[in-house]
Amino acid sequence: MPPSRPRRPSLWLDIQSGDGEAAPIERARLRRLALAALERDASLTVRFVGEAEGRELNRRYRGRDYATNVLTFPYDTPDRLEADIVICTPVVRAEARAQRKRFEDHLAHLLVHGALHAQGHEHEDEDEAQRMEAAEVAILRRFRIADPYRDPDR
Repeated sequence: MPPSRPRRPSLWLDIQSGDGEAAPIERARLRRLALAALERDASLTVRFVGEAEGRELNRRYRGRDYATNVLTFPYDTPDRLEADIVICTPVVRAEARAQRKRFEDHLAHLLVHGALHAQGHEHEDEDEAQRMEAAEVAILRRFRIADPYRDPDR
């Protein structure tokens, strides 16, 4: 009898738009990216927002008065991972331009980054950061997305 494969996590995905920001890539791709980052069953809400909502959420929950690219809000539930991932589309677009990356690739990276944060991955110290970055690079490689930490000028 061949060895059994581990069961893939299940995902319930809700996509929301705030500040008139529609989802900038198709739902199926968002779902595949999120699933690739999951280590267990999850219910995720991915909300695309403009700068005003992004700034307000960052100020309220992190004490930082600017819109940031991605915020993750995990909820403590015993049976299933539950989290909200908020992506500020204008910030992601500006960063992609500044870093000379495709917008869709940068967005994919930030969704994976947010999904890993939802599962407890952090980058507060150097060892954590290296582990999290390695996981992101490996996941993105499956989608043929270049290493987001590689300097494009090298």
